[in-house]
Amino acid sequence: MLPVFLWVLIPSPAHAADDPFAKARARMVEQDLKKRGLTDARVLDVMGRVPRHEFVLPSDRFRAYGDHPLPIGEGQTISQPYVVAFMTEAARIKPGERVLEVGTGSGYQAAVLAGITDHVYTIEIREGLARGAADRLKALGYARVGVRHGNGYHGRPEHAPYDAILVTAAANHIPTPLIQQLKPGGRLVIPVGSTTYHQTLTLLTKDAAGKVSVDHLLDVRFVPLIGAPLR
Repeated sequence: MLPVFLWVLIPSPAHAADDPFAKARARMVEQDLKKRGLTDARVLDVMGRVPRHEFVLPSDRFRAYGDHPLPIGEGQTISQPYVVAFMTEAARIKPGERVLEVGTGSGYQAAVLAGITDHVYTIEIREGLARGAADRLKALGYARVGVRHGNGYHGRPEHAPYDAILVTAAANHIPTPLIQQLKPGGRLVIPVGSTTYHQTLTLLTKDAAGKVSVDHLLDVRFVPLIGAPLR
């Protein structure tokens, strides 16, 4: 199983006149994000620029800006916009920080992260999705997103430590390798609970001494984190 790596460039925001989805994206930000309490200006800005319709199946392009998950193939889904924005805001990412995403899927969350920082790494256990996301990100021109095919339970130690890690699949426990790969002051956002029912979106923060604090943020439902050992 060979790794897939990709480094690409950030695109200029599409002009509304050239983008038939611009109004739908603006409505999504106003109605589904701001009105539900999200306030981080960087997150709202990038959610208003990333073309979510490019990260869904062609048959779902005109449903792309509804606040719901959509299938992306291989039994996987792209998370609803509110959850993507909520997780990104919870991770408190700043420009220049190093971020790992576990569970690339179609590449949408990675593109959102790349709109905030140039140092984004992502890993996907399904080779077809990893290759598809790499091709899609390349075609859209997103920069410095390093895509790899592999088991994200173990993170990507070659680029650690990370300022933030976002896991876009559910585990029934916190993966120890991910905690180890956080910097002091680092944040880990992960859905934890039953991998077949509902989970709690959980924020772990590591302090300067390596002690981890835990906050429970939101009830969610994600696909299971494949490759994670059960406990």
